[in-house]
Order: sequence, then structure tokens, then C-alpha cells
Amino acid sequence: MFQERATEQVTDFWRGREQRLLASDRGLHLVDVTMMYAPRSGGVKRYLLAKRAWLDDHRPDVAHTIVAPGPRTRRSADGHLTIAAARLPFGDGYRMPASLTKWADLITALSPDVIEAGDVFVPGLAALEAGQVLGRPVVGFCHTDAAALAALHLGEWARAPARRQWAETFARFDAVVAPSRHMAGRLADAGVGDVLVQPLGVDLDRFHPALADRAGLLRRLDLPAATRLLVFAGRAAREKNIEAMIEAVERLGDPYRLLLVGAGRDARTSDQVIALDYERDTGALAQIIASADAFLHANENEPFGLAVLEALASGTPVIGPRRGGVGELIDEEVGQRARTASPVHLAEAIEALFARDLGNVSRAARLRTEARHGWGPTFEGLTALYDRLAKGFVSAGPLALSA
Repeated sequence: MFQERATEQVTDFWRGREQRLLASDRGLHLVDVTMMYAPRSGGVKRYLLAKRAWLDDHRPDVAHTIVAPGPRTRRSADGHLTIAAARLPFGDGYRMPASLTKWADLITALSPDVIEAGDVFVPGLAALEAGQVLGRPVVGFCHTDAAALAALHLGEWARAPARRQWAETFARFDAVVAPSRHMAGRLADAGVGDVLVQPLGVDLDRFHPALADRAGLLRRLDLPAATRLLVFAGRAAREKNIEAMIEAVERLGDPYRLLLVGAGRDARTSDQVIALDYERDTGALAQIIASADAFLHANENEPFGLAVLEALASGTPVIGPRRGGVGELIDEEVGQRARTASPVHLAEAIEALFARDLGNVSRAARLRTEARHGWGPTFEGLTALYDRLAKGFVSAGPLALSA
């Protein structure tokens, strides 16, 4: 009975919304579904909110609905639908959807023209079911490496079955998108072909070198002017490899310090490390990143690395591993690549960066993001894909991997 009422509410909501949209000559309804959307969530949430803002400004013919887990099933006037789901323990506010049927019914009630699924769990599977019922295309956007995460959190025994389920689900989508060549390669290795590589972007106005106040940040942290301040901002997730960053800075000693924003909650204490709480104010976070001397990243399996782009846009050089999405975003012009994400190699890369002219690297980082990494190219590419699929092209032919 509850599910029927919820479906009726969503149907009434969309009928009223559809009437308003028809009056303003909107032509396409895009629904994004994901479980990776929470009060403290990172890249996927930023991507979806940036998409919403870009569509409002550049594609008023596209209506956009975000469907994500929440404390209760409700819809808002701005096109956001939450579906009740239980919180994951120690999960930074993330919730685990349980009812595939409820999700599929509610997505179907929205009557989308195109669905994009941001995971292969209940939301992604429900998107596939809704797409089949409606006869509408479903795009799978690969934001996570499920096999690597399963092995990291559950043990090596979990890698093969997770990889198999991950690949089988992505093979069912009408189109598959990856944010980096690294992730496209992982999908190809698992047997998923015709993957479109569409890098993500960054808000070039919100993250900017002009926000830097290095002296003010050092005063706030009670650090001397000679400090070499490294920063990492993100979730306290195991895959972020926080311990390797701490060990790298401990190996170097003074005057190096590591500032962990949000990620230091469960980290061990160290004289070389300062931990700040998760920063909800994006402007305050942008100022911290712009005020640091360098940004440190240690995840070799990062699917893309939005935080890396935010640092580069802020004129903050990035130190990170050669592997993964991070290695595709940085080189010695805009930062320093470490041979691996081990503490020894990270420490070597940190020293190598600080032996150079940081001012030149900072300017190059900002110039590169301006030239390559605004959100415009990302959403222009994706909306072109949505348009092709909505017009009946289930497959636009082999989609070449692009940089």
C-alpha cells in the first residue's frame, strides 16, 4: 500500500511538472539515479549538481530529475526525488537501497526519456528494469571500480565475483560512459566494450587562485611561515590510502605538514598531521585548497579525481600516483607524479615538487584547467549522447576512446 501511494505521488508530481515543462517547450526528461548521494558524499554528487546547473543555463529543453536514497520517500519542487533507505553503518551518511521493485516502479512513474545510472547496485538495476518497461535507453556511468573496492574492503576472494557482476551489469546498458581511460580500460578488461570516455570538469569560478590566503590559513592552524603545507580533502574512506600520506609526511619531517579536511576522522594521530572536520561550505573549502602549497592524493585506483581538478583550478600543484585517473590529470608541468602510492615514493615526489619553482607550477595548473577542464565540454558531450539515444539510436556504433 505504501509503495502504491508513493508511486501515485511521483506520478502526480511528474504530471504537474510535465505540464509546466510543456508550457516552456522543454523536450527531454533526463533522470539520474544513484546511491552515491549523501550529505558528505563527494564526486558523484558534485557531478550531478553541476549537471543540473549547466542544464538550467544551457539546455532549458532538458528536464532533469535526480533520484537518490534518503530518510524517507519524498519529492521536491526542484526535481529531486529521494527514496527511503536505511543508513549504512560508518558510511558517512550513505544509504543502502533495498527494494529493487520500489525503485523500478518509482523511476518508471517518472516516465523519463533517458535514464543515467551512476552505480550497478539497486538503483542501477532498477534503472535497467524501468528502461525495459518503458522502452527507453539507459546509460551506465562508471564512477567506481567495484572489483577493486570489493577486494579492498572484503578481501581478495571478493574481487572475481564483484568483477563478474560489475561487468555483466554494464554490458546491459545501452551506452557506457567512463570518466577516464583508466576506468574504460578496467571495463574493457572485464569484457565491456564500446565505452565512451568523457572526463569530468570543475567549476572554474568557485575554485580559483584568487581565493588563496596562505598566511591566514597558517595562522588558523598555528603553523610557522616556513611550513610546507600539503592538503587532502575528501572522505575518510579506506581506498583513499590516508595512512600512506601520513607516513610519507612523517618520513620527511619538518617543515612538512599534512592537512586532512574531512579525511582525518579515523586517522591515527601524528605530530605532522592536522585534521579538520568535513567542510560543508564549498567556498571555505576552495579557500583552504587554494591556500595550501600542494595537494596530495594517494589512490592508485581513483576512477577520475574531481578533487585533483579542484586543486589544479585553484592553482595548487598536485602530487599523486602515476596509475589511475589521477595519473591522467597530472604530470610534471602541473604537479609531480609518484612512481607508486607507497609512502617512500610519495615522499620522494613531495621533495621533488618542492625543489622546483612552485609559482610556475601553480600558474601552469590553473592555465591547464582553464583550457581543458571546464564543465562545458563534459555536459556538451553527454547531452549529445542523450539526444542520440532519445531519438532511437540504441547504439551510435563503436564509440572511440577519447582523451
